[in-house]
Amino acid sequence: MFNDILKQKAIESGINLSEDQIEKLRIYYELLVEWNEKMNLTAITEPEDVALKHFCDSILLLSYADIPSGSSLIDVGTGAGFPSVPIKIVRDDIKLCLLDSLNKRLVFLQEVVDKLGLHEVTIVHSRAEDGAKDAKLREQFDFATSRAVAQLNVLSEYCLPYVKVGGAFLAMKGKYSEEEIENAKSAIKILGGKISKVDTYNLIDSSERTIINIKKIAKTDKRYPRTASKIKSKAL
Repeated sequence: MFNDILKQKAIESGINLSEDQIEKLRIYYELLVEWNEKMNLTAITEPEDVALKHFCDSILLLSYADIPSGSSLIDVGTGAGFPSVPIKIVRDDIKLCLLDSLNKRLVFLQEVVDKLGLHEVTIVHSRAEDGAKDAKLREQFDFATSRAVAQLNVLSEYCLPYVKVGGAFLAMKGKYSEEEIENAKSAIKILGGKISKVDTYNLIDSSERTIINIKKIAKTDKRYPRTASKIKSKAL
């Protein structure tokens, strides 16, 4: 049942999935629903909605960002694993790091990784601003991504410190906001980044999506990221 729904949503979204990938996403879906009864992972649980708004939406990032084979990707504040776990399922060559501040979410993700037999996946329990100070994580990744709802200037302070010079932060947002992007340009420059392109598109249910590709052109000053309270009270 779910396999058929996912296959149809993927085809309509212009995504080509193999039978193995569809099966892995089905297992992921079933684990998501099962664990969601014990903890708050997602408000979206209907098969059609998960297939489109979580799985297809995540995978569509690959249509707008050139991620070379063997690249490293960190998903900052990964939550239930979106967008990175669906991306890993269709691009097994990617070296993935899942970072979240809530340990029970990571216990769920570890089961997902184990059940799906995913390799080269690291799970890190940390607040975003703390992990970015860790030498093992700071400026160690080709790409960072986040599907969080925070404003772009705030997200950039949390995510850009993880990205190597030459890499990129791929921010996944909802409806396009020129004002939000303009307001973030100063912060992005301070953090060593530069917006290289902005893509907008609609999901097949007409939901609006925006992907902001921020190139890392210089090292991030050691002062950043600041503490969460400072980021919140005085955003760059």
